[in-house]
Amino acid sequence: MDRSVVTIGRHIMDAERLYPEATGALSTILYELALAAKLIGREVRRAGLVDIIGQTGHVNVHGERVRKLDEYADDVIFRALDHCGHLCVMASEEEEDIRLIPEKFECGNYVLTYDPLDGSSNIDANISVGTIFSIHHKVSKGPRGSIEDALQPGYRQVAAGYVMYGSSTMLVYTTGRGVHGFTLDPSIGEFILSHPWMRIPAAGQRIYSVNEGNFSYWSPGLQRLVERLKGIDGSNEKPHSARYVGSMVADVHRTLLYGGLFMYPGDVHHPRGKLRLLYEAAPMAMIINGAGGRATDGYRDILSIQPTELHETTPLYLGSPAYMDLVDEFVGADPEPLVATA
Repeated sequence: MDRSVVTIGRHIMDAERLYPEATGALSTILYELALAAKLIGREVRRAGLVDIIGQTGHVNVHGERVRKLDEYADDVIFRALDHCGHLCVMASEEEEDIRLIPEKFECGNYVLTYDPLDGSSNIDANISVGTIFSIHHKVSKGPRGSIEDALQPGYRQVAAGYVMYGSSTMLVYTTGRGVHGFTLDPSIGEFILSHPWMRIPAAGQRIYSVNEGNFSYWSPGLQRLVERLKGIDGSNEKPHSARYVGSMVADVHRTLLYGGLFMYPGDVHHPRGKLRLLYEAAPMAMIINGAGGRATDGYRDILSIQPTELHETTPLYLGSPAYMDLVDEFVGADPEPLVATA
């Protein structure tokens, strides 16, 4: 039995050696993100013990009340990476505009977009929350970064990942060569490789995940798909199990491990969905694709979508190939897209 312990630092360096032309910049960014995750995870665990739960009184660009841990996580990630010399610009779900690298620090050739604390409304209920990140190459011509660098389609990502803060803290990432998961061992303060070469089951367990409270606002195709999954459309199939945490990182992580289908669709009130393309949908799509699954907006591959604004939203369907075929069959067959109602 191989009893060697592989830390995330060792894993990143071993992967770097596969590319003789590598400069080490991407490795440094990933390692600094892992450090930021440790700091955020520590505060999440202490949230019930110190005055950090609750709202700041501010409202973010999406009209959502910003919670104190959102603000803390946003600041930790920015400060962990602003000085490393490898990023030209950052963009956060919590900030209206791009975040420029301070003039006193060098700029590099990579771009970071991130959701600092996804699912933070669940913190008070002690439900898992997470951080999601995406990395691109710099594409603008200027010496420093611009919004052009952030507005790139998902297929151009060079790395993506998420951190889940739950009963344990787990970091999952891909650089396009497999999806790998690491669990934080608090006794030594290191992320240890626990889930190498993650693959989503091709058929998956009979699980679907969606907020069915919005059923009456969905497209007819999506309604028929859920009725099929529930076994009430006359197909005589055994009903699937519904599992919905309401924290995207937790729901997607379960889908990655067990398979099935995760859906965050558009509806008549939000035809373009509510998940952010840059900070949530695209990085999760890269991970799911890298693990053998698929991710679409019901019609298009999520990774093919060219963003036009920093906080663009999209419907999202992701999961095992067999379930994504059902999405194509039911949702993709809707003749007309949803139209917003008053």
